[in-house]
Amino acid sequence: MQIKDSVLVKKLEKTGFTDKEALVYVSLLELNGAFPSAVAKYCGLKRATVYNILATLAIRGLVNEIDKKNRLFYQIEKPEKIIKYSQSKAEKALSAVEDTKALVPEISSLFNAFKNNSKVTYYEGTEGLMSVFEDMVNVKKPYEMLIYSKANDLVFDFPEKFVAEYMLKKIKAGITTHTIVPDTQKNRDHIEIYPKNTPEKFYPKIKYITPEKFDFNGEIIMYDDSKVAIVNYGEKKMLGVVIEDKAINKMMRVIFELSWHSTLVKE
Repeated sequence: MQIKDSVLVKKLEKTGFTDKEALVYVSLLELNGAFPSAVAKYCGLKRATVYNILATLAIRGLVNEIDKKNRLFYQIEKPEKIIKYSQSKAEKALSAVEDTKALVPEISSLFNAFKNNSKVTYYEGTEGLMSVFEDMVNVKKPYEMLIYSKANDLVFDFPEKFVAEYMLKKIKAGITTHTIVPDTQKNRDHIEIYPKNTPEKFYPKIKYITPEKFDFNGEIIMYDDSKVAIVNYGEKKMLGVVIEDKAINKMMRVIFELSWHSTLVKE
């Protein structure tokens, strides 16, 4: 490369030229015009690259083409053309900003529509599942929670303080509960985890099913108006999945009602 004013090259790059465009432009300036082959030799770029850049600069009005014996000879235009080119870019950028602003309402509408669509979130370990239970009581309005559960196995694995706070938040939020659990003494004693001054309506309404017909360690919980939590209380790792979808929540609630009134469950 034979370019003398490398500082000018860097300055041109700051105005919006690419590094190669700046090299070609300064080469033309120092050569006082040249054929593409001479420019390529002078700046050290491939000839094909130089041809493409010269064509681009000509379209921008920064260089002009002169036909010399069926060959294109290039010279830079008046330096003021760079200012006009920069002004044109700025105007286009401002126009793009205005166009983008006009699009924001449409994009926001689509974003909100997608945000309200189905969502599946996975959780692992005690901390992960505690965040699921926190979500159940962080609601804006009361609702009825429906649960298939070996609830005592899961809840008692959480810190005692967390369980107590969860129960208080659940009552404060006005959440009522219907639960179907295996008919074991441990599950019949589950009511003991509620605070002693709990209002009657917030004690869970419970129905029991024979343990042999309820052979899994975990819970399926329909909560709020759009969420279903599925919790696997495994021996090695606790896992949880929360499905956020109003249609699925409603479907699971219908299935729960069918189970609740089934002859397989009892008071």
